[in-house]
Amino acid sequence: MVHASHLTLAGIVTKTTVVHTVTYFAAGALAFAFFDYRALWDEPVFNVYMRRMDDPLLLAGPLFQPVRGVLFGVVFYLLRLEYFGREYGWLTMWVVLVVIGMLSTFGPSPGSIEGLIYTTIPLSAQFGGGSIETFAQALTLSVLVFYWVRQPGKRWLTWVLTAAFLLVLVFSIMGLFQ
Repeated sequence: MVHASHLTLAGIVTKTTVVHTVTYFAAGALAFAFFDYRALWDEPVFNVYMRRMDDPLLLAGPLFQPVRGVLFGVVFYLLRLEYFGREYGWLTMWVVLVVIGMLSTFGPSPGSIEGLIYTTIPLSAQFGGGSIETFAQALTLSVLVFYWVRQPGKRWLTWVLTAAFLLVLVFSIMGLFQ
C-alpha cells in the first residue's frame, strides 16, 4: 500500500496532468496512423461538427490537455484512497473513466448511451476507432498514473514522462507554425 504522505493534491494533480497529456497525444497519434480519420471526418454526420484535420485549433489540441489533466487529477485526489490505496485501484479508475466519461455522458456524445439514442450516427461510427482510442487512452492513463503515484521513487519514470510531456507541448506549438 502506498504511504499517505505520497497522496498529496499537488503530486496527484501534477502526475495526472503529465500522464494525461502524454497518453492523449500518443493515443491520438496512433489512432490517426491506424484509423482512417480523414475519411470519417468527411462523413456527412461528422463533417458538420468536427474541425478539419488542418485546423490550427485541432493542431493545438494537446496544448489544452493540461487543463483536462488538472481536472482529472483533482477528482483522482478526491478518490485517492479508492484509486491508489488498493492493489487494483487502476482498474477502478479505468472503469470510472469509461462508465462516467465515455458511456454515460450527460450529452449525446458519439459512443455513449445518449449518442446511441439521440443521434443519427451509425453504430459502426460510434464504436469504431474513436472508441478504441478513448478506451485505450483511459486504460493507459489509469495504469501509468496508478504506478507513478504508488512508486514515487522511480526517478526514471519521472524523467521519461516529463520529457515526453515537454515534447508533446513543443510538437503541438510547432504544428501551429507549419
